[in-house]
Amino acid sequence: MTRPTLMPNAFVPGAVPLAPQDEARIARRARLLGPAYRLFYAEPLHIVRGDGVWLYDRDGRAYLDTYNNVASVGHCHPRVVAAMAAQAGVLATHTRYLHDGILDYAERLLALFPAQLGHVMFTCTGSEANDLALRIARAATGGSGVIVTDNAYHGVTLATAEMSMSMGPAVAPGPTVFPIPAPSIENYPEGIASGFATAVTDACDRMQSQGIKPCALIVDTIFSSDGIRPDPSGFLAPAAAAIRARGGLFIADEVQPGFGRTGGHMWGFQRHGLVPDMVSLGKPMGNGYPMAGLVLQPEILADFGTKSRYFNTFGGNAVAAAVGLAVLDVIQDEGLMQNAATVGATFAQGLRDLSSRHDSIGETRAAGLFLGTDILTDGRPDGAKAGRLVNDLRREGILISATGPQGHILKIRPPLPFSQANVDQFLTTLDSLLAAD
Repeated sequence: MTRPTLMPNAFVPGAVPLAPQDEARIARRARLLGPAYRLFYAEPLHIVRGDGVWLYDRDGRAYLDTYNNVASVGHCHPRVVAAMAAQAGVLATHTRYLHDGILDYAERLLALFPAQLGHVMFTCTGSEANDLALRIARAATGGSGVIVTDNAYHGVTLATAEMSMSMGPAVAPGPTVFPIPAPSIENYPEGIASGFATAVTDACDRMQSQGIKPCALIVDTIFSSDGIRPDPSGFLAPAAAAIRARGGLFIADEVQPGFGRTGGHMWGFQRHGLVPDMVSLGKPMGNGYPMAGLVLQPEILADFGTKSRYFNTFGGNAVAAAVGLAVLDVIQDEGLMQNAATVGATFAQGLRDLSSRHDSIGETRAAGLFLGTDILTDGRPDGAKAGRLVNDLRREGILISATGPQGHILKIRPPLPFSQANVDQFLTTLDSLLAAD
């Protein structure tokens, strides 16, 4: 499989004329930050302010944010900002002192999970949470072999980058990482549930033939980098059973689909009728404040906890706890999970309606406010066209990205307060661009 070295909507120097001040800023950025960073869009944006579902550039122009799940409850939500400021003005310290804030948050968070998931450990990023999950899984199973999907993204630490083939050709799978095809009907025509579970078993056979004991299957439960693959509901349960049958654990990466985004459920794994051994959290957990965590079954942690100590200087600090509680309050009080379900359903239907008028719109796959739409030419994936659409939408004041191994899938993941009016703006703009193409 060929993977692009840049996202199809990424800035390429010299591709488009830029204002002198932007050229100077980009040159300064390259000089100070080095070559590994990427900018979105052929014409990079200079964003200076956020409010709800909107971002504003230096000239005051508003952009509809149809991509950002970090500010999940909306950019600069006043209740979250107030909680952050109030706690920062009193105390900001780590978890090796007693503090009620982190305990209150832990109780509130765990109450949203099945009863079997009884412990939570705090980190600052989803990458750290997945890295910690891998450490604990190795201790619990005595194995090291990890199964991931073949265009997965799980983080930027050394261990998680080796499990993240979507990061580009410079990152090869680690020697104990065994990729399998993503759960799609194209990859598993005999049935996604049975086919994906068989792929897990086959991967265990391959690792054991190399003297490697199975450790874990880890998946982003919306399969975002694989092209958004949420259905059919329940297909993950046989795969989880397959890895457990070989002595490994099932880790649900909820960094992108978690906190109500899929609508109807707080967590993506709940759509599949199973209880993971561990669940990693991040991004929307703090609505922009660096906050993440790992929820797990107590017996999984028992051996690790007796032989190792865990400490994270900033993970679970008092400010994070206050922010996390405010985010949960907003999700509940503003009915954002229900909004994701209702608005997401009309959004998905609107995209499907567009496909009846535009041959370049293919299948739309969605769960709540997490949607992926295939962009095609003559019925075949067209990453270049998807990239052009991404940049055309940006020029029309709508921010979006693309995903999938071929970069041909529009990735739509707006803040949860997204409204029907916002959906209408997106669909009308996309319809106009496609008609003019």
